[in-house]
Amino acid sequence: MEYLNQFIIDFIEILNEMSPYLMLGFLFAGILKVAFPQRYIDKYLGQKNSKSVFNASLIGIPLPLCSCGVIPTGISFYKSGATKGSSVSFLISTPQTGVDSILVTYSLLGLPFAIIRPFIALATGFLGGILTNKIDDSDKIATIKDSDTCCTSEEKNNCGCETNNTKQKSKLYTLFHYAFVEFLQDISKWLIIGLVLAAVISVLIPDDFFSSFIGNDLIGMFVILIASIPLYICATSSVPVAAVLMMKGLSPGAVLVFLMAGPATNAATITVLNKVLGKKTMWAYLLSIISGAIVFGLLIDNFLPREWFAFGGLHHHMTGHEGHWELPNWLKWGSSISLSLLIINGYLQKYLSSKKEVKTKDVEVQKEEKLVMVYGMSCNHCKNSVEKHIGALQNIDVAEVNLEQKILRMVGTSINLSQIKKEIESLGFEFDENVKN
Repeated sequence: MEYLNQFIIDFIEILNEMSPYLMLGFLFAGILKVAFPQRYIDKYLGQKNSKSVFNASLIGIPLPLCSCGVIPTGISFYKSGATKGSSVSFLISTPQTGVDSILVTYSLLGLPFAIIRPFIALATGFLGGILTNKIDDSDKIATIKDSDTCCTSEEKNNCGCETNNTKQKSKLYTLFHYAFVEFLQDISKWLIIGLVLAAVISVLIPDDFFSSFIGNDLIGMFVILIASIPLYICATSSVPVAAVLMMKGLSPGAVLVFLMAGPATNAATITVLNKVLGKKTMWAYLLSIISGAIVFGLLIDNFLPREWFAFGGLHHHMTGHEGHWELPNWLKWGSSISLSLLIINGYLQKYLSSKKEVKTKDVEVQKEEKLVMVYGMSCNHCKNSVEKHIGALQNIDVAEVNLEQKILRMVGTSINLSQIKKEIESLGFEFDENVKN
């Protein structure tokens, strides 16, 4: 009971520290969604040069995409004309940061880490893209299909890029719906896991564990690196875990390794890179992240004052130190309650959606309907990517994804499942024509 009580206390304290900055981060994510549509991002990634690589890395830093969401987005860029170097640059920099994770980093790890993280993400993304362009000369710039581009203003009435429903929705609705429904649903599961894991570590691992049992900061980096590479954890949910690990004696440099390698590398990303972009690109990606994490970790431990990384909000709050400015309690609790209700609403919406049976009625005469399984989708970005690419095929009139059941429903004429399979697998997902009940 003592451990359970301490777990609950630590969980609430960590949530209270994070939630105001998370809510603000979600709001910024919605603003980014409205202010920078996807079609404007695509234009700057198509040349095989350092400028295109830099643009890709720079664009990726503020985008609030998790590790699973960045895969179809990055592959979509590549299929729409971006070079391998630009795609890798985007895939490296994007999952390491985001407006939400930067704000949460500030709240739990302090201002120095919040400033350093985006700069390191930019540097590693840029270097990874340049390295990819150097070692993988098989890059062929893809031709942008008409179906992948938005129409001119004169053609909008006949364009599939915007539906009538989308047009009727205001930008304010889009902003808040994306920020507090779609995006929150994408990361809520991993956010909860990160909070629980941080509270468990706080309770079970003794203080100064890493400094006492490991001792050497470099060894600590390699231990964290080995554990982080296959791990799936998004940039935001990695922060509370990193904060608690540093409280237990992990060096700031090793914490940076975890913050970099945890979100940017996981088994799914490595598999997709190998399959879609090739082995050379996959190794360039891994080498860039591993070497960047170790090099920047060593720089932080050996050339920056350790005191810079000892004043995170969580550290002071949980250890009782004075002299650290804190947000008012009413704002913390109000944000925590609001965030919890939004997460509950997200799971309720998913539950209600999963209860709806796939519609098979009212299919037009001479139209056929096909249901297939698509494995590997885990967020709305994955769902939208599949719907966009399948719906763009000439013989497909309707492409709808049930994210909970992993079912893709298609309505069209002469639907070729071999073509659908090829398109699905090119996005990094698994195709199965046998639908499971």
